[in-house]
Amino acid sequence: MSSPLLVLFNGALRLSDNAALTSAVVTGQPVIPLFVHDEVSDGVRSLGAASKWWLLQSLRSLTTALGDHGSRLVIRQGNTVDVVEHLAAETEAGGVYLCRGYTPGARGIEAALHDRLADTDIDVRRFGGHLLLEPETVRTKTGSPYGVFSPFWRTASDMIDTAEPLTVPGAIAAPNAWPDSDPVEELGLEPKPACWAEPIAASWTPGEAAAMDRLEEFLETRVQDYKTGRDFPALETTSGLSPHLAFGEISPRTIWWHTKQYIGRNPAQSKNAHHFLRELGWREFSCHLLFNQPHMQTEPMREQFKQFPWAAGAGDKLTAWQKGQTGFPIVDAGMRQLWQTGWMHNRVRMIVASFLVKDLLWHWHDGEAWFWDTLVDADFGNNIASWQWVAGCGADAAPYFRIFNPITQGEKFDPDGDYVRTFVPELADMPAKYIHNPSEAPAGVLEMAGVTLGKTYPEPLVDRKVAREKALAALASIKKQDA
Repeated sequence: MSSPLLVLFNGALRLSDNAALTSAVVTGQPVIPLFVHDEVSDGVRSLGAASKWWLLQSLRSLTTALGDHGSRLVIRQGNTVDVVEHLAAETEAGGVYLCRGYTPGARGIEAALHDRLADTDIDVRRFGGHLLLEPETVRTKTGSPYGVFSPFWRTASDMIDTAEPLTVPGAIAAPNAWPDSDPVEELGLEPKPACWAEPIAASWTPGEAAAMDRLEEFLETRVQDYKTGRDFPALETTSGLSPHLAFGEISPRTIWWHTKQYIGRNPAQSKNAHHFLRELGWREFSCHLLFNQPHMQTEPMREQFKQFPWAAGAGDKLTAWQKGQTGFPIVDAGMRQLWQTGWMHNRVRMIVASFLVKDLLWHWHDGEAWFWDTLVDADFGNNIASWQWVAGCGADAAPYFRIFNPITQGEKFDPDGDYVRTFVPELADMPAKYIHNPSEAPAGVLEMAGVTLGKTYPEPLVDRKVAREKALAALASIKKQDA
């Protein structure tokens, strides 16, 4: 029998539209699917708790799917390059196939793997699949990367071809002998305490099959209201595909192709569907930004913000924000939704982020780190780019003086208070007129609703008018330094 090929599944926990897997299968050689749980390599960021829970379920799902095709998933732990090199020697592999990564850590691993195996007979091959377009291919007329979304997307959307995604391979040839695999239970992915993940498990089903079901259901029932409804957190109009994308359980090309097919069948829904694809474009843009400017994982993209006077001292306000105890209902609802479900509505993400970095003047690093730990869809590029955008220090940034008012945002996008009532039950009996600003409610209204400010629900953490003035003064201070 010919030498087996190792197919690294990191970043692509799926069988369909997996160019690395398909290319290995069509050779006719035996295929050894491999996943390396790597939290020790340089540049690799350890997964947050919510992501670990998702990964555990996803690996179980992938193991089952491979079994249905006569194959297995080999799981190893440690430095990816070392693990691959040792396994290749152990199995006398003739090649290593993988889907390309774009984060600084993934790029470092791929470069090191290529260098380590360069003087061997092992063929290392990389394939796309995480993005719609390779970052090197989308350039301005002067040859530089785009720093603003709209022109980026005009160029990129015209470049994306309409090729149908790769189908799931048939039978996957197995090696004569399977190498040992670490039990998935030994990866340390189980939440502690276990009950922490129970509400998240009630909200999500990880895995490739669930991702396809979610896409089909979204296109059948919810995309029709997407353009207008996506900003209202009490409505179920978003796709919920973000965690599946983050773990590579579904490819962006699969989403693109199926949505384009939907548009062809339903031209009257073109605006809604294209608006949905535009959100896929934001994910693409964020990954391209990080690829072209890897320093943005720690440094602001706008140089002047290195001198920004972020708040210092005890983290009581940060803790109140994390726990959803700020006294601003839409903020608290969002932070509690995050803790309970591992996810937060995108409109609310912008509101809570703005509150942290502008109303509290707290460094975006802390907000980004909290989201990384608690989001099931934590995506390195998306998370960093989005936080920098809200903070005003990133590419295509919202002007710093654009400070989301959590009260008016709540009144506009949760007009009946249904979202707040769901996640802040102590305000469930507040009338809609005051539910987003209970501190302004008359005493009789609070009494009727069973709300005692400072006891059953917090007083506002800040005076918003004062907070806004402080934020604008902080911006003015770095403008003077920049002058």
